[in-house]
Amino acid sequence: MPYYVYILLCKGQRFYTGYTKNLKSRMKQHVNGKGARFTRMYKPKGIAYTEEFASRAKAMRRERSIKRLTHKQKLQLIKRQNNQ
Repeated sequence: MPYYVYILLCKGQRFYTGYTKNLKSRMKQHVNGKGARFTRMYKPKGIAYTEEFASRAKAMRRERSIKRLTHKQKLQLIKRQNNQ
């Protein structure tokens, strides 16, 4: 089963980055206030970006690299995916 790295667009134009095995279930957790503390404070509007990985380790590495990006760099990443 694949793992996914995702970026959520949240209230205040903020981004939340995470990884999961089940995007639909994880998004439901965030929306219902059962996800991360960040998404309880800044309600998610939707999934802005996703990537699929064969292993948890690869997904976690990618999540860490995305979290190090600036807001502008994350916007560019999202824009590139949407233009494909």
